[in-house]
Amino acid sequence: MSNSLLTPRWYPLEYHHEQASVWTTPTRFKTIPAGRRSGKTELAKRWGAMAALTYTAAADGWFVFSAPTHSQAKRIFWKDLKAMIPTNLQRGKPSESELIIRLVNGAELQVLGMDAPERIEGRPLDWICCDEYANMKPSVWQENIRPALSTRGRAGGAWFTGVPEGRNHYFHMSVKAQSAEMPDWSNHHWISSDILDDAEIESAKREMDELTFLQEYEASFVNFSGRAYHAFDRATHCANLQYNEQRPLALCFDFNVSPAICVIAQEDSRKDCTNVIGEVYIPRNGNTVAVCHRIIKDWGNHKGDVLCYGDATGGARGTSQVRGSDWDIIKEELRMVFKDRLKMRVPRANPRERVRVNAMNARMKNASGDIRLLVDEIKAPMTVLDLEAVILLEGGSGEIDKKSDSNSTHLTDALGYYIQRAHKPLAKSITVTQHV
Repeated sequence: MSNSLLTPRWYPLEYHHEQASVWTTPTRFKTIPAGRRSGKTELAKRWGAMAALTYTAAADGWFVFSAPTHSQAKRIFWKDLKAMIPTNLQRGKPSESELIIRLVNGAELQVLGMDAPERIEGRPLDWICCDEYANMKPSVWQENIRPALSTRGRAGGAWFTGVPEGRNHYFHMSVKAQSAEMPDWSNHHWISSDILDDAEIESAKREMDELTFLQEYEASFVNFSGRAYHAFDRATHCANLQYNEQRPLALCFDFNVSPAICVIAQEDSRKDCTNVIGEVYIPRNGNTVAVCHRIIKDWGNHKGDVLCYGDATGGARGTSQVRGSDWDIIKEELRMVFKDRLKMRVPRANPRERVRVNAMNARMKNASGDIRLLVDEIKAPMTVLDLEAVILLEGGSGEIDKKSDSNSTHLTDALGYYIQRAHKPLAKSITVTQHV
């Protein structure tokens, strides 16, 4: 199709050898694990749109653009697809309810979410992009999509784009795609630094731990197994830390009965470092009231602000059943001592577990090698043990194994709520140079 017939949305792309290989390799099925903001989804939009625009078969063609959820798919694809398809080649207006663009040549472009994979069943499928495929259900490919591509006389194709999520089904599919025994498959990989400028890559390194950076920006299938807080090392992160009675004191809560806990932290602004300077750890039959009483006993003379962070759900067991939520109890108990210096920093909802773990690892040691979290081993010994003991689910993509040790995870969960909220990276605008 002549470029003069396309819309302004088809702006020129700079050449990139591996992206060009995606476009020219004649395999039916392509796995495309590539770094964040590196143009992989843009390529998929263009390929699928062009395939639909140049469709010539007698039967109606179906070209699908999908993501893990319907709302996510709409956000990623719908606006751009409408801008890419010339109106004179459309048959009627795009359907905003069905997210379908019908073309005069009989082809249809549709945006679908794989949260209900049965949406893909019932008619021949000519091509599909599965974006963020690592976050889709492992069964979606073989049980729903693959059969729809097997119409006699019109074998369909598929692209699987996204960033890895540990060594899950996307990893195994990418390995298969590289096998000489799978001639219908090909694998295509490139990293974010091929596309983004050096300053943006260095900024990302300062905000992320090494493993997460490798996964997100270099599209590496990192094996998230073993210790959750892999960045922590006693020799590096344990120190004799000083308490300052004037600086804000962060109280980090996770609600549990055995143990009942709180982590005490302060920021050293001179070194941009979080110092864990104490803890409350009541191993059995504790509750929120007991934790607050221990805080008052140990830190009641603090002169600066007291900031409360922690589990947004407020706990579902123990004292809260009698006196209101755990956060109500904390405000009631601690305000009597700290007055208006008590500040609540509790979000409406908790961050995803993996986001919290990644924030902790990045604070302990980012991809640039900076250390920004220290723990006083004498004053917070159980926090140190927790950092060493918490493990990840085997075969998962970075989720904590909560069942391996019922006494672990609580202190690091509490500290993680604080780290993620207090040191959440600021959103940045990213300039992307598109390549193909």
